[in-house]
Amino acid sequence: MTLCKIVFAILVVFVFGACSHSYKMQFALTKNYTPDDKALYDTIFHLDSLFFSHYNQCTTELPQYANFYDDSIEFYHDKSGLSTSKKAIVEATQKNICGKVTRELVKGSMEVYPIPHFGAIEIGLHIFHNNQEPLPKHPNQSRYTIIWKKYPNAWKIYRVISLH
Repeated sequence: MTLCKIVFAILVVFVFGACSHSYKMQFALTKNYTPDDKALYDTIFHLDSLFFSHYNQCTTELPQYANFYDDSIEFYHDKSGLSTSKKAIVEATQKNICGKVTRELVKGSMEVYPIPHFGAIEIGLHIFHNNQEPLPKHPNQSRYTIIWKKYPNAWKIYRVISLH
């Protein structure tokens, strides 16, 4: 084999090796996250806890759950698409979630970023448990983003991006 053929063979192996890659990646949301505003982080953490407590107990707390959503909600879901009706979101929750599914925040995954003169962005990981089935050994974690809008007397969920 000539030197030219050897170099060519090495180049072909290198190029094909460099071009092939895996689309499956695992990484933390942000390395070494520290809240910019600890008070804001605590507020959003508390609101998240309240909202999903109502979600998890929605058979008795559906009105409180619904009250968290802004009237101009936009809910983007990678499986079901875009929902812009607060009423439809609450009805779908009642039909598909209540008594069937609970949500658990992945400990240490929540990040909160201020949006000056508007509110905050919450990003994190959570796990949904199907209460009709045994708990899996390794449940799937899902990413989510919630944009919170601050009103004079309340915080409302303005936008949601839910990825499963």
